[in-house]
Amino acid sequence: MLSLDGKVAFVTGIGNAGEGWGNGQAIATLFARQGARVFGIDRDGAALERSADIVRREGHTIATRVCDATDERQIAEAVSACGRLDILVNNVGRSEPGGPAELTPERWHEQIATNLDSAYNCCHHVLPVMEAAGGGSIVSVSSVAGLRYIGKDQVGYASAKAGLMQMTATSAVIYADRGIRLNCVVPGLMDTPLVRRLADKYAAGEYDRFVAARRAQVPMGRMGDAWDVAHAALYLASDEARYVTGHSLVVDGGLTCRTP
Repeated sequence: MLSLDGKVAFVTGIGNAGEGWGNGQAIATLFARQGARVFGIDRDGAALERSADIVRREGHTIATRVCDATDERQIAEAVSACGRLDILVNNVGRSEPGGPAELTPERWHEQIATNLDSAYNCCHHVLPVMEAAGGGSIVSVSSVAGLRYIGKDQVGYASAKAGLMQMTATSAVIYADRGIRLNCVVPGLMDTPLVRRLADKYAAGEYDRFVAARRAQVPMGRMGDAWDVAHAALYLASDEARYVTGHSLVVDGGLTCRTP
């Protein structure tokens, strides 16, 4: 079940600079465990290699390239270097605080570039490769912030993640008869190394209070983790999901089902 034997997976944002597992790191590791040859990119070379070392120590195959996914030219070169590929995972993302009045134009454009343009750049160059090969699967990591307000003023991030889901749904229809599936994983409040950075941005660095508030928001009473995201991405990328396209798979412990 959920075997990726013989497949090549191009995964963005696999670096992890903190303690614990990040989403991209877990996705790259899980896909390699399931038999994929992973081609991982990240703009942070040291973080990239830390993740790659985990995969290699387990005896799996991974190639890496330092690459900024917001730079279309760099993505074009990375896709060319990868060559054949069967799976694309768009995992790049970052949240910055601010409503439309507080968020500077520069920060707004940076949020759109990081959370939406990065996925467009990859799809722009990967889709022709997949079409020429007769098919493929694209999984993009969005956020429940693109579905509803979740307690943080992050209008740039929320707008970009909502756009990512609609770009995915529209593209899924366009490519449905070409053997290419496009889907989204939509994580809720996840316990990854980024939470400490979020506490600095949204809770004046009060990490324990920030974590407690996140747990209290979730009907299950806890945050998810990077492996919850990775397993959802694995399903959508796998042949077992061969009749699933244009779907947003919410992984949030019931968060978006609750009325505050």
